Amino acid sequence: MNKILKSLFLEKTLTKQEAKNLLIKLSKGKINKTQAIAITTIYNMRYPTLEEILGFKQAIMDLSIKINLTEFNAIDIVGTGGDGKNTFNISTLACFIVAGTGEKVIKHGSFNSTSITGASNILKGLGYHFTNKEEKLKNQLDKVGICYLHAPIFHPVLNAISGIRKKLGVKTIFNTLGPLLNPGKPKNQLLGVNKLELARIYYYMYQNTRNNYAIIHSLDGYDEITLTSDVKYYSPKGERFYSIEELKIGKKKVKVNPYELKGGKNIKENIRIFTRVLSGEGTLSQNEVVLTNATFALSLLNQDSLENNYDKAKHSLNSGKAKNILKKLLSL
Repeated sequence: MNKILKSLFLEKTLTKQEAKNLLIKLSKGKINKTQAIAITTIYNMRYPTLEEILGFKQAIMDLSIKINLTEFNAIDIVGTGGDGKNTFNISTLACFIVAGTGEKVIKHGSFNSTSITGASNILKGLGYHFTNKEEKLKNQLDKVGICYLHAPIFHPVLNAISGIRKKLGVKTIFNTLGPLLNPGKPKNQLLGVNKLELARIYYYMYQNTRNNYAIIHSLDGYDEITLTSDVKYYSPKGERFYSIEELKIGKKKVKVNPYELKGGKNIKENIRIFTRVLSGEGTLSQNEVVLTNATFALSLLNQDSLENNYDKAKHSLNSGKAKNILKKLLSL
């Protein structure tokens, strides 16, 4: 282990196999807390290479609890986190709006590590019971249209490192890996990234997969579409640029107030914001940002225009269908 650490501190990179072996050692308790913190620190000073990401990912997925949800044409909407913006839970809300349109969603997430409130904090606070049982998850997808995969009960290595991540309170290599580790392996993914360099690394990796994907990066540093800046967008069709005017699909003149995108000071406040937005009581800025992310997710699932998908998302929210999806999910 010391040899690996010395090599990393000398700014050398790991091969795919070395990266895989490193994560396997971590999962078996062969790397102590100090060494784990050192590794995390290294990847805060530089981005992991594509080979390192692939090795880390393969190790975690090989060690994970296996489920098969591939019969569903589902999507995950997820961000890397670690952008330091402390937004409310935009991607999780977008998932319920998409499910409210009749599409299938396999959402993957965890408790907070670099933010105040993670998706798991929200859903647990609302009364959702985490499960890694395939039959129960399929039942949720069949009857409701959405299921939630709490990362630590599928990935033991993530559970082992969660305490360290929370104490550090800054983004880590696991922010980079998290969006790649959905055990349900949804066929579609809208992935938000907080750095342009990292978006390009994901893009190189996804080009060698069969996934239907879109990678988005707001140029002012958000890992979601926030209507506060232009967006760089990568997909199987290539890369393109969306101006802020093009992104404002529903209300062309809406001016988003970044302050209104802020999350609360604690989990309780963020749950309150979450339920208020899902109940159609969010501010114009909150609603438009959530609807825009849902719109781009829907556009991965169908060939419809952004305008039509925006209308579908808006109906899902305003009609109460999105909120009803949450009620049904919690009742199962």
